[in-house]
Amino acid sequence: MIPSVYDSPVFHMACQQFDLVADFLDIPDNLRDRLKLPRRALTVSIPVRMDDGSTQVFTGYRVQHHLTLGPTKGGIRFHPDVTLGEVAALSMWMSWKCALTGLPYGGAKGGVCCDPGKLSVGELERLTRRYTQELIPFIGPQLDVPAPDMGTNEQVMAWIMDTYSLQVGHCVPGIVTGKPVGLGGSLGRRESTGRGVAYLVSRAMDTLGIPADGATAVIQGYGNVGSVAAISLAKQGVKITAVSDAFGGIHNPQGLDLMALNEYVAKNKTVVGFPEATSVSNAELLLLPCDILIPAALERQITGENAARIQCRILAEGANGPTTPEADVILSQRPDIFIIPDILCNSGGVIVSYFEWVQDLQSFFWGEGEVLDKLFRILEQAFGQTFQLHKKRGVSMRFAALSLGIKRVWEAKQTRGLYP
Repeated sequence: MIPSVYDSPVFHMACQQFDLVADFLDIPDNLRDRLKLPRRALTVSIPVRMDDGSTQVFTGYRVQHHLTLGPTKGGIRFHPDVTLGEVAALSMWMSWKCALTGLPYGGAKGGVCCDPGKLSVGELERLTRRYTQELIPFIGPQLDVPAPDMGTNEQVMAWIMDTYSLQVGHCVPGIVTGKPVGLGGSLGRRESTGRGVAYLVSRAMDTLGIPADGATAVIQGYGNVGSVAAISLAKQGVKITAVSDAFGGIHNPQGLDLMALNEYVAKNKTVVGFPEATSVSNAELLLLPCDILIPAALERQITGENAARIQCRILAEGANGPTTPEADVILSQRPDIFIIPDILCNSGGVIVSYFEWVQDLQSFFWGEGEVLDKLFRILEQAFGQTFQLHKKRGVSMRFAALSLGIKRVWEAKQTRGLYP
């Protein structure tokens, strides 16, 4: 039974996925709640002095799913729709993602219910620092290591690092990842998720025999992940025909000029209105014909209502939880679509976050080429293991990836035992 504090469609979705895999792995009933429910969940009130002199109280969360394999790891998102249930679901997916890729972490996630676009720089800094202050008893380089997520960036991580370091009395770069390189961040971290998506799409194209030159891609969410994935795929010869953001999308069947698009976005803060392209909604964008569809925005975008109408060969989940269980049932009956599931597809970010954490602990830093080489080696191994299980047992790629991740956490919990 799911505790009412986590009641949300996203958490129910994560639990549905877990329950199906638990049945497949034959996990005993008395161990399932230990694997499913978060170890700790924290809700905090964050009073912030606004620029007009008033005080506004925001609500923040941090959920640590399990600490069986090491400290917890996961991003912090600033978004108006953040809830405890959503954060708990994201922490669960992060657990399976870290286990699938062999990282010594449990999953975590945090968030603050706010609209960062409506806050001044000063208000955003005060919000971040007060939120960090509330988390200090629960985070640390060997306990819980936050990272950027939706609505946060390198600057927010720098404020978190500074606040934590001032509290303990010395510089602690390993408290967060995704920091500026000058403060102990890793080369290649900002681009790592998008590059990882592009690498795995390339592997899927190789597997399916789809030549990159002339292939088409549609990307929902032209933020850090989507834009980097677009550039990386374009370098391989893939034609990006449509992209979108929170305000809407654009479509050009002949291919978008990414260099001009990036200049336009830097100036206008949206893709909407870009010349030489027609307008398209986010819902319509998902149904455009293409070889590669990359949902890189929010959860629950591909549903039971639109899954049968998607027209792609490869579905690469750059976002967390973009496909609902109802959509999975429909997609399982469509062998024409090859899915790269989210816990594999977008794992590049946490992999390079792990590299950053290791570099901070050693105070020894790597070149970007070394970072990318290590990233692609881990992705290659995780893709190979997932694809092998997919073929051997005749299960979906999502089921295979979740099975590998959940089984590793389950085995670790069994080995460590239950105390007392």
